[in-house]
Amino acid sequence: MAGCGAKPKSPMKDELIKSKKRVADHGEVFTPPWMVDAMLDLVKAESERIDSRFLEPACGSGNFLVRVLQRKLASVELKFGKSAFEKRIYALFALMCIYGIELLEDNIAECRANMLEILADYLNIDETDEVYRAAFFVLSQNLVHGDALTMKTHEGQPMTFAEWGYLGKGKFQRRDFRLDVLTGASAFSAEGSLFAHLGKHEIFTPTKTYPPMTIADLAAAYGERAA
Repeated sequence: MAGCGAKPKSPMKDELIKSKKRVADHGEVFTPPWMVDAMLDLVKAESERIDSRFLEPACGSGNFLVRVLQRKLASVELKFGKSAFEKRIYALFALMCIYGIELLEDNIAECRANMLEILADYLNIDETDEVYRAAFFVLSQNLVHGDALTMKTHEGQPMTFAEWGYLGKGKFQRRDFRLDVLTGASAFSAEGSLFAHLGKHEIFTPTKTYPPMTIADLAAAYGERAA
């Protein structure tokens, strides 16, 4: 019990840092849930739209991304909860639209696990389900272990993100884009710049476009990655 006049220790402090060394070395401090919700409320409509895309450049263990996914899944339930097929499809699509970058390996692993758990709990599935395995593969592509400042992976390669689109009838489209090209192109397209006249098709060119994929295809890709 705190002595007379002693300042009580904040119950949140230990939850917001893993170690003082990590704070000193990497500036690692986690955002409390109430602040995450307050910030997401500033873009409430976007945070609840199933196909809106979010990128967290320092995602940690997923404080922001987990809440974004939970909000999107609430929208899935509202719109597609009565159809088992559409519920599974759009829950996976909601996950596909969330991206993160994290410098520390243990954090990115924890973030992927947290996101997968949220989706699995919502759909009541486990690793034997194709959607679970498909989601695992998607998270391996969308949540990248690397440095957002250099836009390179932990292996020193240019960071690439998969853009997922839903084509209907259970099929998804994947296109890969380099992050450094996307961020550079966004500056070029600014109004009044030398490149403002260029169309998006001339700037945002994917490095690779894949044939349409089903959940079974994505689950198979998970198996190939695991092997």
